[in-house]
Amino acid sequence: MLKEFKDFAMRGNLIDMAVGIIMGVAFGGLVNSMVNDIIMPIVGKVTGGVDFSNLFINLSGPQEQFPSLKAAKDAGAATINYGLFINLVINFIIVAFVMFLLIKGMNKMKKEAPAAAPAAPPRSEVLLAEIRDLLKK
Repeated sequence: MLKEFKDFAMRGNLIDMAVGIIMGVAFGGLVNSMVNDIIMPIVGKVTGGVDFSNLFINLSGPQEQFPSLKAAKDAGAATINYGLFINLVINFIIVAFVMFLLIKGMNKMKKEAPAAAPAAPPRSEVLLAEIRDLLKK
């Protein structure tokens, strides 16, 4: 049973998948930082200083007003956090675009060489084909 587990754990596909997951987590952190620290401030400036992460709808009623999403959460108010959803959509679009560029680059690097012309048949086969053709006549 120990040998079977070792064979399972050391299979190439499992190790490749583990490396992919680790790289994905690191890449996710990088993309989150890019979105939150670089892109969203630019988008906020273009849209007149709107901070998407603080956009929410207060479901507790109009009598309770909160200056920020953090204040609403601290008060235990029910909110719809559509600003955070906008951030996640932008994050997803960036990840999808970067993955598209990576895969496109990998496919370009993997371009297969044009198929070589089939090798000429051996001399004995050529002679046999000529004999066959002469016998048909």
